[in-house]
Amino acid sequence: MIDLDKLAEIYASCSCDIESAYRLVIQPESILSDFRTVSHGFLFIIRGEAKMCVNGTAYELLPGSVFHAAPGMRLDSRVIGQSELEYSLLFYRLDKLGDGNRGHECGSHFKLEPGVNPRVIQLLIMLHQNVHTLGGIGKLRVKELFLSIVHQVLVGCRYRENGHFPNKRVIEEAVAYINGHYMNPLTLSELAELHAMSPKRFSYFFHKYTGLRPIDYVIHYRMERASELLKAGHFPIRDIAVSVGYANQLYFSRVFKKKFGVSPSAYTHKIENHK
Repeated sequence: MIDLDKLAEIYASCSCDIESAYRLVIQPESILSDFRTVSHGFLFIIRGEAKMCVNGTAYELLPGSVFHAAPGMRLDSRVIGQSELEYSLLFYRLDKLGDGNRGHECGSHFKLEPGVNPRVIQLLIMLHQNVHTLGGIGKLRVKELFLSIVHQVLVGCRYRENGHFPNKRVIEEAVAYINGHYMNPLTLSELAELHAMSPKRFSYFFHKYTGLRPIDYVIHYRMERASELLKAGHFPIRDIAVSVGYANQLYFSRVFKKKFGVSPSAYTHKIENHK
């Protein structure tokens, strides 16, 4: 069993560069024999089925399966069934893999089962479109897409381990993310995507564990931070609005009044009168 947290830690802390990306369609009953891997790589099954044997270990690959191999491995595969096999391949170079990680996780072959995720397929298409982009910004975009794909896959695997139902820890992580990024524009779609769920599913489980819908919690947290800033000193209302994620001062004031019953300026005046 692959350790998902250790695998995530490797991609979070090590330097990795995408070498190439391919999207292929293979005909039924096609056979690939004695292929030798030269790079680290991920294989994503889009549709169809295949049986693969890597260094003597057999794997069955179905839509949604994600397979990883390291350099220097022997690979034999066969398309099974009467359907074509469509898959994506990402080859990457992993640098600065410490001695403590050698022989583990990225240095081995393994299969992940996050399930079919349309967002992963969309990210793969975007990566294929950008993989040959020149310049530093283009390379940064490709790396961002690669890490987003890995994140979606690992989060999907965690949810499947929990029986397809997010546990309280997952929602606690979502709350922690909001608490750390409340000053940025946040949408339900973005928050759901970060946790590999549809907006409807994410909203349901967030409400189940917190009693609030995600965006209601974002507003609640922003207003609490705004009230702290108003108590802390004489900051312009417009600066406080921006600091908690609102570019429009008037809109911020309306939301604040709905939460506390008074405008930000009246709230400040009330605090000063109680000193």
